[in-house]
Amino acid sequence: MSDDVTLITGATGLVGRRLTASLLHGGRRVRIVSRRDRVEGLDPAVELAQWNGRDLDARALEGVGAVVHLAGEPVFGGLPTADRLQRIRNSRIDSTLAIVESLGALPEASRPRTFVCASAVGYYGSRGDEELSEDAPPGDGFLAEVCRDWEAAARGAEGLGVRTLSVRIGIVLAAEGGALPMMALPFRIGLGGRLGDGKQWFPWIHADDLVSLLRVCLDDPGYAGAVNGVAPQPVTNAELTSSLGRVLGRPTLLPVPAFALRLALRDLAGELLGSRRVIPGAALARGFAHRHPDLEAALDLELNGAPGAD
Repeated sequence: MSDDVTLITGATGLVGRRLTASLLHGGRRVRIVSRRDRVEGLDPAVELAQWNGRDLDARALEGVGAVVHLAGEPVFGGLPTADRLQRIRNSRIDSTLAIVESLGALPEASRPRTFVCASAVGYYGSRGDEELSEDAPPGDGFLAEVCRDWEAAARGAEGLGVRTLSVRIGIVLAAEGGALPMMALPFRIGLGGRLGDGKQWFPWIHADDLVSLLRVCLDDPGYAGAVNGVAPQPVTNAELTSSLGRVLGRPTLLPVPAFALRLALRDLAGELLGSRRVIPGAALARGFAHRHPDLEAALDLELNGAPGAD
């Protein structure tokens, strides 16, 4: 496996950067794909291949033992217009279908052995206090529908003899990007508070634990199908709010009314107001050990410490 190339899409994103650094540190060959001829800040050891955001040609896949597909339009990267919601959907599903098609075009002996495709805990919809392991059915709502079709697209690789995983990722905690800086900002200026009634469950994971889980998924053939990428101790939004306030030393007195979020985010409001009590059933069953299982300690590490890859 160490002589094979691990190909990563979305490698310049939050998770992709940490995963790339971790694989390189472990002596693995890494190839990323980009629409650009040059990527700023790229480690010289990383191989760069061109792609159009969808299709992978045979040159990009040459010598590849595993593909990690992380690319996709950010869910909370702008106003939820109809055009943007379509981009969120297409950037995930169309690219996954195209990658599977590219794998199928290869001779069977030349295909990667493993395909790890990102998904999201939005798959479950809003389910109240129900514990959600990987065998729970999909829920309702925009992101649930996207994730269902996204995972169905990824499963096309199974018919090609490729071990296929869909990692349903929770809110990733990292200081350098993603949701955490946006969540922390109102707290830093004294305007932090719970969202709605605060009773909704908040599935989260420290970025380095997610990277470790992705690496285990690459290396352990016992993993297949859906894998929940979340911490083992789910918390409610109210508990998150209290922890953020303590870590930042700021008050948490101003709850954000649910109606205001629905007005602002429309079809995406349910991703913040919905309740998903997701547990990492597959990871725990295979003995995966989270290094950062405690929310407040994870927040303190990222917001007050020195984050870095494994």
